[in-house]
Amino acid sequence: MTTEDRSRTELKLRQAGLRPTRQRIALASLLFAKGDRHLTVEELHEEATVAKVPVSLATVYNTLHQFTEAGLIRVLAVESAKTYFDTNTSDHHHFFIEGENEVLDIPLNNIAIDNLPEPPEGMEIAHVDVVIRLRPKIR
Repeated sequence: MTTEDRSRTELKLRQAGLRPTRQRIALASLLFAKGDRHLTVEELHEEATVAKVPVSLATVYNTLHQFTEAGLIRVLAVESAKTYFDTNTSDHHHFFIEGENEVLDIPLNNIAIDNLPEPPEGMEIAHVDVVIRLRPKIR
């Protein structure tokens, strides 16, 4: 990582209200280096291992949740046993390719959602996530 990349990452963390620790900087650099993408805790941990970043799986888990709380990424629960972290925090929806465990973005303007139910008293709708599950056609 160049000094400029490190400075940019540190600034991004500080602006999100997070202290730029060595591990946060390293994980943020890995996470955001390849543009918008969807990763599980295990996938980021594997990338960190390959990059020789000494972090435990628990540290990766905790850091991703801190990034989520700070608004740097968002959580996408596709299956009960698998949670993805999305570096694209804009409003958009997803395709999920079953069997391949791959998540793809769908631009927001491609889906219209009508007739949402009225939220309970004192509540408001914060976000609507649409996940469209795909599988190969059976011939």
